[in-house]
Amino acid sequence: MSGPLSGVKVIELAGIGPSPYACMLLADAGADVLRIERPSPGAKAGDPWWDLLTRSRPSVGIDLKHDAGRALVLDLAEQADILIEGFRPGVAERLGLGPEECGARNQRLVYGRMTGWGQDGPLAEVAGHDIDYISMAGALWSIGRAGERPVPPLNLVGDFGGGGMLLAFGVVAAVLAARTSGLGQVVDAAMVDGAASLMTMFFAFDALGTLNHERGTNMLDTGAHFYEVYETADGAYLGVGAIERKFYEQLVELMGLERAELPDQMDQAHWPEMKERFAAVFATRTRDEWMAVFEGSDACVAPVLTMHEAKDHPHNRARGTFVEPGGVLQPAPAPRFSRTPGAITRPPSPPGSNTDEGLAGWGLSEDAIEALRDAGALGETP
Repeated sequence: MSGPLSGVKVIELAGIGPSPYACMLLADAGADVLRIERPSPGAKAGDPWWDLLTRSRPSVGIDLKHDAGRALVLDLAEQADILIEGFRPGVAERLGLGPEECGARNQRLVYGRMTGWGQDGPLAEVAGHDIDYISMAGALWSIGRAGERPVPPLNLVGDFGGGGMLLAFGVVAAVLAARTSGLGQVVDAAMVDGAASLMTMFFAFDALGTLNHERGTNMLDTGAHFYEVYETADGAYLGVGAIERKFYEQLVELMGLERAELPDQMDQAHWPEMKERFAAVFATRTRDEWMAVFEGSDACVAPVLTMHEAKDHPHNRARGTFVEPGGVLQPAPAPRFSRTPGAITRPPSPPGSNTDEGLAGWGLSEDAIEALRDAGALGETP
């Protein structure tokens, strides 16, 4: 295994969305992650599998409702640095796999918990999804245009930014603390907390008194003409983000506008009319024609690309931002490490298709694996 987390061992009690994303980040960075889940009938190693979030780690089929299956997870926890689960609060405890039971077997274990609302509070037991968590965090209200409904930003802010990424950061931080103290701890990663954390800069603007509490009227929420998306003559789009004055002056010059004839960049009273003026100018050329105009400049203009266009952009190609292992397009591991680079070490696998390989990699003998299989603890369909 390569990567800065090489040697870190992680048990993943499989979930959906944010917890597998966190484990993908850890695995791409070199951690030895063992994904434990209910096997698919007839799942075989090497079969193609669609879920890219499960890449870089084997999938082991274990029946967590079977006594021997639960005992196996507790045994594996003795050698793990991290255990991650994404159940509703109390489910892991009812299975006998909660922090107390696992911590009794390994006091250095970091127990990562991924939920929407957190482990406590009035909503802890209530179902929800990304859109609900970012709504409660004040994030969704802020995203959208003036006079229109808030726009859900896919599920990037709750599930992945405020959820999985926050969990990955939390468990790595806790492992560092455990290596100093000899004691693990529970990491309670809630998407509502993470989404709120992502809003910190905007709370700072609010404290400063510079935040308008009307959606689509601020500098970064499409209120400003210099931070906006504009349509071009061919029906494509440009993302314009010329915030700093020196970049703004390059922008208007390359657009063919006379700077002396324009109002001050930060005069909010003129932002609506300037947006109309910018829109009319950008509509006169195609996206590629405009990009030729802005090439090499600091005007902070980028083409709005589709996912498949993004992979072919020269900058992304030069950096290898997207890769196609096995012919499947996907983002490359991030961030980059100069001495211990991360890597996609294996394609995603159907649930339970790497049971023998995965358990053997954590020290179980062939006889022990067969005994578990005979007992029904591996949850495999005959």
